Amino acid sequence: MDQTIPSPPIPAISNAARGHLALSMVPEIGPIRARNLVKHFGSIDAVFAASVTELQRVEQVGEKTARSIFAGRNNQEAVEREISRAAECGVQILCPEDAEYPQSLLHIPDPPICLYVRGRLEPADGIAIAIVGTRRCSHYGQEQAMRFGEQLGAAGFTVVSGLARGIDGCAHRGALQGGGRTIAVLGNGLSEIYPAEHESLARDIEKAGAVVSELPIDVGPDAKNFPGRNRIITGLSLGVLVIEAGKTSGALITARLALDYNREVFALPGRIDRPELTAGVNAMIRDGHAKLVTCLDDILDELAEVGQVMKRNADASASDRAAHATERISAYRLAEHEQTVLDAIRVGAENADAICAATPLDTGRVMSTLTTLELRGLVTRLPGNRFELKQR
Repeated sequence: MDQTIPSPPIPAISNAARGHLALSMVPEIGPIRARNLVKHFGSIDAVFAASVTELQRVEQVGEKTARSIFAGRNNQEAVEREISRAAECGVQILCPEDAEYPQSLLHIPDPPICLYVRGRLEPADGIAIAIVGTRRCSHYGQEQAMRFGEQLGAAGFTVVSGLARGIDGCAHRGALQGGGRTIAVLGNGLSEIYPAEHESLARDIEKAGAVVSELPIDVGPDAKNFPGRNRIITGLSLGVLVIEAGKTSGALITARLALDYNREVFALPGRIDRPELTAGVNAMIRDGHAKLVTCLDDILDELAEVGQVMKRNADASASDRAAHATERISAYRLAEHEQTVLDAIRVGAENADAICAATPLDTGRVMSTLTTLELRGLVTRLPGNRFELKQR
């Protein structure tokens, strides 16, 4: 009998994603320029159909960059090689126009041009909390990362972290132990897992979430890529919980980004006699840049309506969560800002930008309110980050 193991199927990739992949391969193009180009021309196809002169009319695009973009339309061989290589590794490539692309990333200034995915992203991942901290953590830090990861996962949150040694790995394991979903964001391409000792953990994450990166499939680990990785961790999350971080910890970069992106920032206080582990996180609390937390309820209380919905979920039994989610979510009255968002959609504001323009609410509040309204079954999210009232 032939025991040959078949090759993995080539992951689906949309025409739009092919175009975004080609754009990402232009040396001078990063996330902000890519977003400016698509916004200016209306589609990725229109970007590549534009002349050099037309391309130069886009913000931050000079003649050299315009010529590189123009030449990029002939780079299809490299695009197909990257797609084929991703398929060999069981990786899907998404772009902002794909329905599976995380909608929360569309509301940061520099969303990934392409997102490489091992595993599966789901709409429910929009209700996520990031847990970050130092690699060289204490035993106490490990315990708390496991504890919060497990409790958040059990309550229905997706736990996001960076798969690094220390706090990150413990947060992922806690989420899995709690029966929840988790997303690992890597600072290298997905042809390999870094650190190597987390290969088994990554496989477990793929079964209950996803491992993602914005970097080409064969890019190796490099310290310069980790700040970019941190912005994706923040962008995927409603809030960031910092557990143990010294003054120079990369976790503080993630926390500062969360403030810039209008996300909540939480911090677990640390021992004052271990400043190499806790000076950064304690300073965040002292300076009012993070909310002190000691338990899950401290986080839920800061997440307004989303927190209240998830609190009821955390208090319910597993069977109740599955059987009565809709009834629990619909059990409370609309708040004023929820009604404001619904009214904006009702009069024709289809996407998040239009809703923000039609209401006095900031972007962060609009996005969290849309998430709550989705949970309550009052609005439906459509491809292209559009929303409509759910038909009853």
